[in-house]
Amino acid sequence: MKINTASFVISNSDVAKCPKERIPEYAFIGRSNVGKSSLINMLTGQNKLAKTSGRPGKTQLINHFKINNNWFLVDLPGYGYAKVSKSVKKTFQSFIKNYFLQREQLICSFILVDCRHEPQKIDLEFMEFLGENEIPFCIIFTKSDKLKISELNRNIKNYVKIMTSTVWEEMPKYFITSATSSNGKEDLLNYIDEINAGLDLNS
Repeated sequence: MKINTASFVISNSDVAKCPKERIPEYAFIGRSNVGKSSLINMLTGQNKLAKTSGRPGKTQLINHFKINNNWFLVDLPGYGYAKVSKSVKKTFQSFIKNYFLQREQLICSFILVDCRHEPQKIDLEFMEFLGENEIPFCIIFTKSDKLKISELNRNIKNYVKIMTSTVWEEMPKYFITSATSSNGKEDLLNYIDEINAGLDLNS
């Protein structure tokens, strides 16, 4: 898939106010500072589509971007280490949860994790929440350019081992990416394209 057009549509914290169009949505979410905005900009080929910041927690709303006029890329607030108050973080958790449980247009979620680190409890718990609620998801390992190939392969293998030794019978589908080198861009976009091609968008 080639992204020809990518435009911002709306930001809000109320699932009921999300776009009414019956077109597929793909949600991107991860811990703060995982490189989500940079990844979105890399995928769309627009350096300023998603706001990037050295300060974790920049994204604080549900952001809809229409891609090629036939699907939505949804940028969700990061969880974890954002420097926000407990009350604000609780609000994040509430409308993020509502989005995943109520949004019928959601086709697949992409959980971003930093390939340089050990599996984090908050990531594993969020994936378990999605699994318990039968919400399809894939994992995106970010910042692959920061590691040597041997280190990257070792970390991914360790991630697979930990996930499959806990609640997962098999490792969810995953992608290895880099916003700097564009590694994984083609595989990820082609995966979305394949899903869209198999959907009955008139139902």
